[in-house]
Amino acid sequence: MASFRSQIIASIMRLTMKKKLGKSGDPAKERDFLDKMSAMSSRRPLGKYDVVGGVSGEWQQASLGSADNVILYLHGGAYVIGSPASHRDMVGAIADAAQARAFIVDYRLAPETIFPGAVDDAVAAYKGLLENGEKAEKIIIAGDSAGGGLTMATLVALRDEGIELPAAAVCLSPWADLTFTGDSMIVKDKVDAMLSRDSLSWFADQYLAGQDASHPLASPIFADLEGLPPLLIHVGSQEVLLDDAIRLNKVAKKAGMDVTLEVWDGQMHVWHLMSAVVPEGKHAIQVIGTFVKTHT
Repeated sequence: MASFRSQIIASIMRLTMKKKLGKSGDPAKERDFLDKMSAMSSRRPLGKYDVVGGVSGEWQQASLGSADNVILYLHGGAYVIGSPASHRDMVGAIADAAQARAFIVDYRLAPETIFPGAVDDAVAAYKGLLENGEKAEKIIIAGDSAGGGLTMATLVALRDEGIELPAAAVCLSPWADLTFTGDSMIVKDKVDAMLSRDSLSWFADQYLAGQDASHPLASPIFADLEGLPPLLIHVGSQEVLLDDAIRLNKVAKKAGMDVTLEVWDGQMHVWHLMSAVVPEGKHAIQVIGTFVKTHT
């Protein structure tokens, strides 16, 4: 069962975020709304701005740890919203737990840049890390929500290009199926504190702009995942993307991947974002830190 704090936060999010997210029909208003929500709880200092592989982003440094280990982080936001600023606190906490540096990629967003622009930027940033002398065996690619799906798409694209793959990957509440075929899209719609099928459909339309939603780089559950590195998947039991994570796990196992799926009872979408106040968020980030250190 979720902690009392977790339940309270979920109730607040259901009354605020879920009621407004994806409802305006205006990407600029959606981004402004998320920025305001993020600013209310942000505590992490601004990191160093950088351009890696031609793609801008922000570095978050661990308070302690090896400078050799790097997390390439792909933020969530349904490919339309989100930025290093919206995810700074969570990624900084992950960097601390993993004793690593984290580069939050400020990839181009839809509808200004449609699919596969986000994939192109993530691949370019990873290549940039290698060109800058970072070692593949010391890099982890991670992401939440759309960034989780983007993490898998990036791995597939890198493998297909013959680029040396990172040591491992982490997907938090991954949005891995833009065709919306998971049962949880319906079953969990009422209990999800943040997302709904309707809101995600609007975001998907902005990103795909009429392109095939079942393309493997848009919906990685349809991709060939053979040869990809170890993967950790976190998902809450109370979110519409539950089946995305479960099916991604099945596809990964079938492809021979070393994959670990953790379904956290009673948790909302990317509860890690609430780690400052939700004990399950803090615990989950420690789990990610251990995973990163184990594989680097």
